[in-house]
Amino acid sequence: MGHIPPIRLLVLDVDGTLTDGSILLGPDGQEWKRFCVRDGLGIVMWRRAGGMVSIITGRHSDALTHRARELGIDHVHQSASDKSRALDAVLAATGCTRHETVAIGDDLPDLALFRSVAFGMAPADAAPEVRAAARHVMRSAGGHGAVREAIEILLRGDGRWDSLVAAH
Repeated sequence: MGHIPPIRLLVLDVDGTLTDGSILLGPDGQEWKRFCVRDGLGIVMWRRAGGMVSIITGRHSDALTHRARELGIDHVHQSASDKSRALDAVLAATGCTRHETVAIGDDLPDLALFRSVAFGMAPADAAPEVRAAARHVMRSAGGHGAVREAIEILLRGDGRWDSLVAAH
């Protein structure tokens, strides 16, 4: 992947990135999502290493609210029709710059984030346009460890991964 600049903030999409992109709706309209536990541990390890995490998604889901709370993610923007505007709010709240930020996304609305941060990363099954715009495309698909893979790449890139594993 080449030289990785110092990254402090991960901005994550949800459907197709933290999940496999499926939307399960119950008869009462309740939405269910399936999250990968390896992605969750990766997020926990990123936070232990001093990194910050934000979620910016175009949909709203109570399941996501619950999962973000479990993982200690404070900066969650759901129903974000303009992901760039949501990113501006996250940067203001965290004090991070665009040059210290990586976005991980899988579909066309995420391209705006890719253009606004240090670089973008995409799951293996992302839309072709997103894969083409990404600095790195993971081997893993969305909802199947792609976020964990991205976090490992970032933490290995600056030499923090092995000490985090040893401390685990």
